[in-house]
Amino acid sequence: MPTVWQGVWETLRLAAPTVATMVSYTAMQFVDALMVSRIEPPDPVYVTAQGNGGVWAFMPLSFLMGMLGVVNTYVAQNLGAGKPERGAAYAWNALWMAAGASLLLIPYALTLPALFATEWLNHSPQLQELETAYAQVLLFGAFLTLGTRALAQYFYGLHRPAVVLVAALAGNLTNVLANWVLIYGRPELGIPAMGVTGAALGTLVGTAVELSIPLAVFLSPTFNRLYHTRRAWRPSLAHIRDIFKIGWPASIMFGNEMICWAIFMTVLAGRFGEEHNAAGWIVLRYMHLSFMPAVGLSFAATAMVGRAIGAGRHDLASRYAMTVTAIAGGYMLICAVCFVVFRESMIAVFLKEGTPPEEAAAIIAIGAKVLIVAAVFQLFDGVGITLIGALRGAGDTKVPSVVTIVLAWVCIIGVGTALVVWAPGLESLGPWIGAGLYIVALGIFLTFRWLGGAWKNMKLLEGSAAAAAH
Repeated sequence: MPTVWQGVWETLRLAAPTVATMVSYTAMQFVDALMVSRIEPPDPVYVTAQGNGGVWAFMPLSFLMGMLGVVNTYVAQNLGAGKPERGAAYAWNALWMAAGASLLLIPYALTLPALFATEWLNHSPQLQELETAYAQVLLFGAFLTLGTRALAQYFYGLHRPAVVLVAALAGNLTNVLANWVLIYGRPELGIPAMGVTGAALGTLVGTAVELSIPLAVFLSPTFNRLYHTRRAWRPSLAHIRDIFKIGWPASIMFGNEMICWAIFMTVLAGRFGEEHNAAGWIVLRYMHLSFMPAVGLSFAATAMVGRAIGAGRHDLASRYAMTVTAIAGGYMLICAVCFVVFRESMIAVFLKEGTPPEEAAAIIAIGAKVLIVAAVFQLFDGVGITLIGALRGAGDTKVPSVVTIVLAWVCIIGVGTALVVWAPGLESLGPWIGAGLYIVALGIFLTFRWLGGAWKNMKLLEGSAAAAAH
């Protein structure tokens, strides 16, 4: 039986690369927004357009991304069972699913101009043009994003997260360089300034690099010899069914959450004007810096819990889950303190010199209040994010998904709408209170779900395609 400190060391050994990967990814989004905010002439509409376009592009992708997370589960449990070569088929079929989904997203991308022009969004013509262009570029390159996620989950499950980390760092560096060229233009190279659209193109260039590295490792002679990664390339309905079997609840949960957040940011909070919308997206960038490391810990929890259960060690799975949750909670408490202490200066970072003083003061005042609300739910967010990963590692996805969907609509949309209608004096702070209530309630539920132990009765590998094939 490992000691507590041995458990912490094992957690950090596996989680450090996944956390660094998520921090790297978040830094890319943060730098993207910061670079967009420096477009001349100064105007907060650029940050708003990037946020709105990004969330509506990411929303349909999130359904498949939620499902692909269970590739980690299958690979990890087969690794724990001493059959790591069974995992490659799940990675390949995730890639085939990503390719099919990317084609299906093209019609959606073509409807975005009409969507952003609807009266209920009440967006200015300039904002409509910018957010549409940003979203369409990301959607036309959707396979790059989805394929990267599929292979990342394979390497997480195989306990080889360093491959993903190297890819993320290379992709982020490429993204910054591409942004510098495409956002502001390089006349000496014959490249015009593309503004917000250039930021989207830079993201795709960086993502292409990020995908190429794990793909090269996956197909390498060494990995093929160790894990038979080349022989399982054909589409397999049996493996796709396995992914759907425990992945559909996570798919609906993640996709539904993104729908609620899209409505929340662009309709509920956004209805109070572009200053409120800009302040909200600035706050969300900082929230990404806080919760994305917890997402990295969540991926590590999935891999660690999955491997322990595959080896028949439920006691070890429980210890891993609690260790990861404690680390995430401590980190996010530190973030909460920073949100409160540095709230005004954090918002001001995104306001370029030359922004009209009254407009800048309004955005800082709004954003500072929202950061206080965000500070309140940081601990609950860290607990919820890590425990959902631990439950996914055990194959317990259905009940958490249903509860997440219900809470999202009741709190984010229901309470948020009620506060907009009945307490309009709160302005965009009202919807943020509803979102905070959702995160707190979900964190509490997931804690009781894990402690209740229903996950111990899951028998994921029995009857799976990999087991049947061997």
